[in-house]
Amino acid sequence: MAERERTRPFGVSATPGVPRGEPSILHVDMDAFFAAVEVHDDPSLAGKPVIVGGSGARGVVASCTYEARAYGVHSAMASVRARQLCPHAVFVDGHYKRYAEVSAQLRDALRSFTPLVEPVGLDEAFLDVRGALHLFGSPHEIGSAIRRRVRDELGLDCSVGAGRSKMIAKLASRAAKPRAQTQGKLPGEGVVVVAPEEELSFLHPKSVAQLWGVGPATAKRLTDLGVRTVGDLAGLPEAVLVRALGKAHGRHLAALARGDDTEPVVPDRPTKSVGHEETFREDIADRKILQRHALRMAESVAGHLRAIGRTGRTVTIKVKLGDFSVVTRSHTVGTGLDTGSAIGAVATALLDATELPSGVRLLGVSMSGLQRASAGQQLSFVLGSPVAGELAGGAADAVRRQEHWREVTAAIDAIRRRYGTAAVGTASMVGPDGIVVPARRDAPWGPSRDDVSSRATSGRATSRATSRATSRATSR
Repeated sequence: MAERERTRPFGVSATPGVPRGEPSILHVDMDAFFAAVEVHDDPSLAGKPVIVGGSGARGVVASCTYEARAYGVHSAMASVRARQLCPHAVFVDGHYKRYAEVSAQLRDALRSFTPLVEPVGLDEAFLDVRGALHLFGSPHEIGSAIRRRVRDELGLDCSVGAGRSKMIAKLASRAAKPRAQTQGKLPGEGVVVVAPEEELSFLHPKSVAQLWGVGPATAKRLTDLGVRTVGDLAGLPEAVLVRALGKAHGRHLAALARGDDTEPVVPDRPTKSVGHEETFREDIADRKILQRHALRMAESVAGHLRAIGRTGRTVTIKVKLGDFSVVTRSHTVGTGLDTGSAIGAVATALLDATELPSGVRLLGVSMSGLQRASAGQQLSFVLGSPVAGELAGGAADAVRRQEHWREVTAAIDAIRRRYGTAAVGTASMVGPDGIVVPARRDAPWGPSRDDVSSRATSGRATSRATSRATSRATSR
């Protein structure tokens, strides 16, 4: 099938020039990104059902080739289930650093078309090309040019959608995707452009679950109302949605069902939080071991904050217990923190104040309330409960540690820049394999089968922790 045929637009107007309401928001989505990078770097994997993710009992699928998708494998699926569906799959632990490198190349390629690029994760981005239409042509022509450049410069494939809004553009890129088959992927449209006059005919047949803000709970409520498609949703009076979902959410979904999405493309969207979490090979009940893990994660978060020139005021811990229940605890201090010692003081205080009726399956530490590292301090108020008092002690300790460790941390950063991250670290980082600084790990999707490393476990190999979603910075 010719490239032009595979990239034919959906309902593009034949009117020459740039008409009013031209679908100038593009969504670029890489095809099976992590898996595609692995195949690109190791051509022997071409044509095979490749799964990137943790291959152990607690691993999850991060990405997979279309050959694996043909067997029903998909991202976020438990690796055990994926192996059942596709026993001959090739599992790859993944290389996060490599994916980040390719993602940076992708952003550079996209910015050659417009400076208005809003990355979403590593493998997708929104573009506002209104100012580039006269230079590069129609949205369809720009989308096709992007696909060629990504193929030429990165050796990878992407799908492009265009519309008057971000939501329509994202749904259009999904419609442009290849389809899975055991012999390899079946090429899709490549580029799908939704013309303004055909937005509703494009949108209304789709499942309501594809709308932004429709999670499992909302989907169930809508199903109870007889709503299954976006068209069904558009047919409901807005008052019914408001009664069922609340004023803000009901009105928001009613607008989306009409195709009304006014959210702009925001380049350089500021990072809102930075976090590090790990899934353990075995549940951990020993609080001392959990504290050491929390301190390691605090160091990871602090290092990333310093790298982006930010401090954070709100420390949050996430605890997933052995029964899969999740507990989160947060505390806000009066000054910005960016040292592992300071963040760790609050994180361990939060952990001490959390009841743990069973072993811990996953532990995470994150920072929000980010501000520039030079920002000033703000006073905080502490309630009089015992738990609040305990946290107040941790917060006061954190402020002291932030000041005392500032110069030490600067020296540690300088040593690591010159000699590598494993050159120096805190006691919590020391294990049988030496100093291990938690960062963007190569296998952040749960333990692999052969992961026998132990870290920070009071001298014994107890947890064999593997990063799940390490040092991630989220902006949405």
